[in-house]
Amino acid sequence: MAYATQSDMAARFGEDELVELTDRDRTGAVDAGVLAGALDDASGEIDSYLAGRYAVPLAQAPRFLSGLCCDIARYRLCGAGTRLTEVINDRYRNATRFLEKVSSGAVSIGPVGDTGTVPAADNPVIFNSGGKAFARGRGAL
Repeated sequence: MAYATQSDMAARFGEDELVELTDRDRTGAVDAGVLAGALDDASGEIDSYLAGRYAVPLAQAPRFLSGLCCDIARYRLCGAGTRLTEVINDRYRNATRFLEKVSSGAVSIGPVGDTGTVPAADNPVIFNSGGKAFARGRGAL
């Protein structure tokens, strides 16, 4: 499930840019399959950042993830005859930096539907100190 749609991309970047980015066969129209693939890939990239903290894919994603998904998909569509501009590159870097902060726990994306955050594991890790290995004074090993 992609976090953004063709309509989201068109609203952000316009039909002309979508044609430029997706029209591999030079038909003069948006190639919906190419665009859907880029949106799916971008959503997968987002999920890779969120997976440590949230159950992915998110059933009810916060609206701002759509914008991040669009920026990542746009970046991924560059190449194959299209130019990567500084703006496209910067927007991609900003999106991934934000996702890195989410991944590290520095930023939260807020409540995400019924599932919330990733449930606690059934086998938590427990650390137990075995005492001091070295000691000073009387009775030292």
